[in-house]
Amino acid sequence: MTTESATIVQRLWNYCHVLRDDGVSYGDYVEQLTYLLFLKMAFEGKLVPQDPSDEPASVLLERIKAEKARREAERKGRKRSL
Repeated sequence: MTTESATIVQRLWNYCHVLRDDGVSYGDYVEQLTYLLFLKMAFEGKLVPQDPSDEPASVLLERIKAEKARREAERKGRKRSL
């Protein structure tokens, strides 16, 4: 098992213990793990064929953060002028 795989397995077990300690039922537990794995695969681009011309998700996230910061600064500027 690679170091990355071992890390993922350890994280899953940690999450399992949190869910168990919170009293989550087996069915809910499996549902939560399935959802997390689905999200991980989606984020890694493993669910659909990838278009090489698409920008990486990390670049998109940075653009979203920059746009959010720009809008917040713009909004604060409007409040000060009122």
